[in-house]
Amino acid sequence: MTIKEKLNEVVFGTTTRAGRNFDIILLIFIFVSVVVAMYESIPEYRIKYGEILYIIELIFTVIFTIEYLIRIYISPKPLRYIVSFWGIIDLLSILPSYIMPFTSGYQSLRTVRSLRLLRLFRILKLSRFTSETQILYHSLKASSYKIIVFLFSVIMIMMLTGTLMFVIEGGKNGFDSIPASIYWAIVTLSTVGFGDITPHTDLGKFLASTMMILGYAIIAVPTGIISVEMSKYKNDKNENNNCQNCNNDNPFGSTFCNQCGKELLH
Repeated sequence: MTIKEKLNEVVFGTTTRAGRNFDIILLIFIFVSVVVAMYESIPEYRIKYGEILYIIELIFTVIFTIEYLIRIYISPKPLRYIVSFWGIIDLLSILPSYIMPFTSGYQSLRTVRSLRLLRLFRILKLSRFTSETQILYHSLKASSYKIIVFLFSVIMIMMLTGTLMFVIEGGKNGFDSIPASIYWAIVTLSTVGFGDITPHTDLGKFLASTMMILGYAIIAVPTGIISVEMSKYKNDKNENNNCQNCNNDNPFGSTFCNQCGKELLH
């Protein structure tokens, strides 16, 4: 095995102890660098420890740059890695530090490194969540059209009620435009209720009360749509989990029959 192949096994792989240790160390560096970037955004710490934080950030930038270049070098297809999701995230994690000396206001962009903490799932190998993730993905995909129609209906309701409230309140009490009234409708229908705009007329209060009650029902609709699709998908998958050899009913997500050991044909 060449040095390039060994590095590839360590950097891109998690099956070996060296690969797991590499990812763990990298995660620690990422976490500490994000904490440093957050502390640097606090004026008191930036004034008092500005030079120290800058040196620490410079060290992390060098480390992440070397890691990024190594990944490009050892990748079988460097271009595919560069344009991949992780390749773009790796580039974004070091790019702000190089832009910062020439432009102001980009310091906070370094917190994009927190996205790289998603590699934690590669180390933990949360295989028991794989089937549940698949259910959620297919359920969202199957119910996408229903949710789009539902959201369109909600948008129409908010536009109509916002316009109606503008007419009822007469352009006063914060309802000085239709967009402002629609903003109130969104806040009220979502049951957030900031309270920055409130109706003062009796008819306006009645409409607001109706919107609040309607908001609870609207919140439950997407949950019901997705839950039905999840149940339907799970039932379909369970039907395919019957062993063709012994007709044993296996648990959801099984690859092999737990009775005879034969591979299941999904």
